[in-house]
Amino acid sequence: MFELNNAIRDYHWGSDSEISDLLNLPAEITPQAEMWLGAHPGCPSRVADEDVALNDFIAQDPQHILGTTVAQRFGRLPYLFKVLSATQPLSIQTHPTLKQAQERFASENASGKALDAADRNYKDDNHKPEMLYALTDFVALSGFRQPAQIIKDLRLVSGELPANQLGEVKRIIGLLQGSDPLAQTFKHILTAGVPVAQAVEQICAAIESSAKLSSNIHFAELVSINKIYPNDPGVLVALLLNLVFLEPGQAISLGAGNVHAYLRGLGIEVMANSDNVLRGGLTSKHIDVPELLDVTIAQPSPAPILEPVALANHDRLYKPEFEEFQLQVLDPTQPGQASDLQLHGAAIILCTAGEFLIRTQEGQRTITRGQSLFITAAELPASATLQGDTRGQLFASSSQLD
Repeated sequence: MFELNNAIRDYHWGSDSEISDLLNLPAEITPQAEMWLGAHPGCPSRVADEDVALNDFIAQDPQHILGTTVAQRFGRLPYLFKVLSATQPLSIQTHPTLKQAQERFASENASGKALDAADRNYKDDNHKPEMLYALTDFVALSGFRQPAQIIKDLRLVSGELPANQLGEVKRIIGLLQGSDPLAQTFKHILTAGVPVAQAVEQICAAIESSAKLSSNIHFAELVSINKIYPNDPGVLVALLLNLVFLEPGQAISLGAGNVHAYLRGLGIEVMANSDNVLRGGLTSKHIDVPELLDVTIAQPSPAPILEPVALANHDRLYKPEFEEFQLQVLDPTQPGQASDLQLHGAAIILCTAGEFLIRTQEGQRTITRGQSLFITAAELPASATLQGDTRGQLFASSSQLD
């Protein structure tokens, strides 16, 4: 077992101190958006005892550290673990398939574009399916709504707009009634420019001036987003997507092509080991609308709630449909409560409350709030037992492959 040191990234949408407060760490950086735990070369954890980046540590002996199956299947630590804290919306975004990522990463490399270029789309050759577990109430947009639902809402708004402001709303309703309605509407909103910007301003003004419209949570969310990104086309995109409210302990799972945006909340995020993001709005970062449209799956889909497998009354396992990762969550309340950790290949564990004794076949080690450990495949199996007299919380991520 190896203790990890992990960096917090200061993207503008982060909170003042939620991550350091959660983990009882010094607030050395603000805003606090994401803490990365993993071996992605863009921001790898460091193995504290060895003072080496985790990706370089793994490269010394991948088969022994990752496990033979994981090393042969992925050639790297297959997942990236994050603590995410958002007080403002993240970008309207989606992620590529594995094939798209491999081909387009190679293409950008061949073009001579620098890996850290501001207009680079593909930072690596991997896809980025992900899941998010809510630590607080968490709000997100994810997946397209049914066209009929969107049309119904737009007609409600139309009733509060003057006749000379109805043109763009009618145009969007027409697209939603046509062929390939979501793809055509999504493309129009992201590419129409001034007419959409004016429509966003007019629609949000109508919502704010109407008690009836303001009481609609989806409409109220549009106004909130517009205050941060005035007249951005992403505000109207939000009306096309499911508005998802997660309570602490709930999770969502997002695959390739799913258009989404996290709006606010604190959570644990686990994903394939990638930083490939295609953006279309609500951001100051690079936007590539044609690329985003090309990888988007423009079909209606329900909010992708991920139900856990209950292992015990204090122990749950979240297994999305992606072999790269899974997340085990322990919430014991009684001292001495123990759990077998469901780990496959190399694992990362993070303690967010209490104190645990971690045992492997090679030894044992105590982990307390704010600490994280990397456990090699050679050390498995492993277990965690709550120590002391306070409740605990522990997260354990690994591959789904032995």
